[in-house]
Amino acid sequence: MACRVQYSIQNSLRFFSPNFHTSVQYQKVGFRNSKYFSLSRGPFYCTCTGADTTDAADPFVLTTPLYYVNAPPHMGSAYTTIAADAIARFQRLVGKNVIFITGTDEHGEKIASSAAANGSSPSEHCDFISQAYKALWTQLDISYDKFIRTTDPNHEAIVKEFYSKVLANGDIYRADYEGLYCVNCEEYKDEKELLDNNCCPMHLKPCVYRKEDNYFFALSKYQKRLEEILTENPDFVQPSFRLNEVQGWVRSGLRDFSISRASVDWGIPVPNDAKRTIYVWFDALLGYISALSEDKKQPNLQTAILSGWPASLHLIGKDILRFHAVYWPAMLMSAGVSLPKKVFGHGFLTKDGLKMGKSLGNTLEPTDLVHRFGPDAVRYFFLKEVEFGCDGDYSEDRFINIINAHLANTLGNLLNRTLGLLRKNCQSTIAVDSTIAAEQNAFKDTVEKLVEKARQHYENLELSSACGAVLEIGNAGNVYINEKAPWSLFKQGESGFETASKDLVIVLETMRIVAVAVAPITPSLALRMYTQLGYSEDQFNAVTWSDTRWGGLKHGHITAQPKPVFARIELEAESKDTGDETKKAIKKKERQMTQKVVEA
Repeated sequence: MACRVQYSIQNSLRFFSPNFHTSVQYQKVGFRNSKYFSLSRGPFYCTCTGADTTDAADPFVLTTPLYYVNAPPHMGSAYTTIAADAIARFQRLVGKNVIFITGTDEHGEKIASSAAANGSSPSEHCDFISQAYKALWTQLDISYDKFIRTTDPNHEAIVKEFYSKVLANGDIYRADYEGLYCVNCEEYKDEKELLDNNCCPMHLKPCVYRKEDNYFFALSKYQKRLEEILTENPDFVQPSFRLNEVQGWVRSGLRDFSISRASVDWGIPVPNDAKRTIYVWFDALLGYISALSEDKKQPNLQTAILSGWPASLHLIGKDILRFHAVYWPAMLMSAGVSLPKKVFGHGFLTKDGLKMGKSLGNTLEPTDLVHRFGPDAVRYFFLKEVEFGCDGDYSEDRFINIINAHLANTLGNLLNRTLGLLRKNCQSTIAVDSTIAAEQNAFKDTVEKLVEKARQHYENLELSSACGAVLEIGNAGNVYINEKAPWSLFKQGESGFETASKDLVIVLETMRIVAVAVAPITPSLALRMYTQLGYSEDQFNAVTWSDTRWGGLKHGHITAQPKPVFARIELEAESKDTGDETKKAIKKKERQMTQKVVEA
């Protein structure tokens, strides 16, 4: 879903525009009877909005978009999934029963065209690209629980059942659909938004005229209730400025939209009308529910709903906000299904201040980044340096500087040199309980306040600020050890040994807490830190957020032999090979690039 309408909200406004260029003759108008418009039975909206109001036994269902498989995964889809994984890992730490759903959206005309261009069948194409997503998620340490493919038979069964419920509620009717159609967007376009020769402004390819006899969903019927939901539940769409966008769209007037295609064979057949297939969005959105019945032998809508619905959080790019915050709630109300608790629309990524596009040659391949720098570096940079919900930029120089400063120096070097001092002077053995070591020491209070600050940021989906709070703990540890200078105290012999030993324990307890607190962001780095402190991988996997409390390190505990947990990124050899002249030429080309390009 994330790729299909990526990069432009404007292209999606045709359903709200009074100038929508279609011709609709109603063949069934029974749904306009007042009894069908009545929503007196009340909404199915769930008002639970936060982790603090949910029992630990209730599932925390978190979803990414189902990614469109017209092309391999890109950095935009990787960013969404990294953020979702950090949220899922934090929720597990605080004791939630997390169901983390991701997957691939595999139907539609564009998929069939991409497959044909590659000389493969749509099924083979979908298998290949879907596997590429799974491989990338493994490389990025993504801990998903469910991976749904919209070509799964279980999904198709639930989509057909859902469609039938909406039909039975009087919200589907048949009408002519006429207009200019962009195959790449899989959308009809308003002539006003097109370029010369009726070219799509995103793909720069001419749209084709089409007239089809299709089925429509009565979106307009739900305008008033959607307005009420958005007003009564301001946390339903986040960040708040995204809510303002959605309210503006709804207030401008909702138009019914086509939910079938007559000219697209690669899709789920419309129940009782095999000549048409279900529109990819009406199909794909149901993946969030069908994923919950992924392991069931005889899936049905009710079984899926009882397995965890409603979703606690839909995490999406801002380009598909309308589908999730307008279409999806209306569809669910029509079928009598509870609404998700929250939809969060994040921003886009740029590279060196420019939009990314194949024509510019400045695309950012996530697989290449992971191979060069490792998953921890990639995860940390995008979560720390991009304020969640806003647009963000990637620059390789800034990437390297941030990772070296934060992960290699602030965290990695502090742990390594402190463990080295412990090994040299205390035979890698904790000399006193960390609780005793920190008695009447204000530093402990500082750490505890920063840990609570990080927790609150995680809860509020403020991932960059959560990273910042954890980094503050590391910075405080560096200041502490430099001020106390235990290496000098050890040189004083027995008179300074006790104080120096306590200082080492305090810093190492701080790093133990950091390892837990940073685990949602950089799970592999956190594991290396924890094992360096003398714990096993099983012990690390069993930690919870309560382990951020002071007092974990005990007298007599033995730490591992010190070795760096994160190496600095050094690209000297690569720089020499590239050459100064080549680098200057690249920078000159980048400066000449314009932003009037097609995004990849």
